Amino acid sequence: MIQSRTIGRARVTRVVEYAAPTHDPAFLFPSLPQAELDAAADWLAPHHYIPAMNRLIVTIQIWVVELDGKVILIDTGVGNDKPRAAARMNRLNNRVLEWLEAAGAGRERVTHVIQTHMHMDHTGWNTVLVDGEWVPTFPNARYLMPETDFRHYEVALKQARDAVMDDSWDDSVVPVVDAGLVDFIADDAGEILGCLTVEPVPGHTPGMLSFRLKSDGEEGLFTADVFHSPLQIAHPDLNTAYCALPDVARETRARVLAEAADKGTLIMPMHFGPPCCGYVRRDGDGYVFEGADWPDLSLPQR
Repeated sequence: MIQSRTIGRARVTRVVEYAAPTHDPAFLFPSLPQAELDAAADWLAPHHYIPAMNRLIVTIQIWVVELDGKVILIDTGVGNDKPRAAARMNRLNNRVLEWLEAAGAGRERVTHVIQTHMHMDHTGWNTVLVDGEWVPTFPNARYLMPETDFRHYEVALKQARDAVMDDSWDDSVVPVVDAGLVDFIADDAGEILGCLTVEPVPGHTPGMLSFRLKSDGEEGLFTADVFHSPLQIAHPDLNTAYCALPDVARETRARVLAEAADKGTLIMPMHFGPPCCGYVRRDGDGYVFEGADWPDLSLPQR
């Protein structure tokens, strides 16, 4: 499934790898009382939570930005054929590449692949399996990776296995590094590719980055995993079980929420259920999430 919108002159498309009621709230948000979740069920259901199952809906999606001849992917999901311990991610056989091509981001056309952070559900389509070898999916692209995050996992994975990474470092990261396709993004890189501004959002991982797209006076923010669910907009102190630096994650989330509400910025998280993007609105002393409608745009003609 794909949906597109414009931000200034940029065409932005979301390509869904999968979306399902996969996560036990007690696991994803260990500090969330069930009573608070029950109280939020009316506005979370049916796109973010299924009360009858007591499962949160988590989407894996890839964002595509097309502007000034560049075709940019923001994160690359889980990927096909990847052996993973989590059953929901193990050896997928999805039609993502066909949907990317339909969105104007076929394998040969992609010019840049940007990673917000290095977790396995954000790097998977970096590579595909060919004759038993993992090879770069997008041979004409430069793969841009957050340097702080990369250096962290480069060291940490030599010391201990990380369940959040599984085998992704070896099958989805190392092959593109070895192919000489990787450039690293510093925390203070500022504007890159003529349209994206790098903004550090540490906490979920040590070096996670968000990317602000600006074009013709309009803007949108790819928020990476600052938020996994709109619950974290209503409850900013709520961390996931995956947040490596909990206190830092809360500080980052508070800052991003305040800035998004003040500017009216369209936020584009990686894991929200439909409509998958929207706005942060102030509600008294807190915030609420307002989903953004998708316009009826025709597919790009190639």
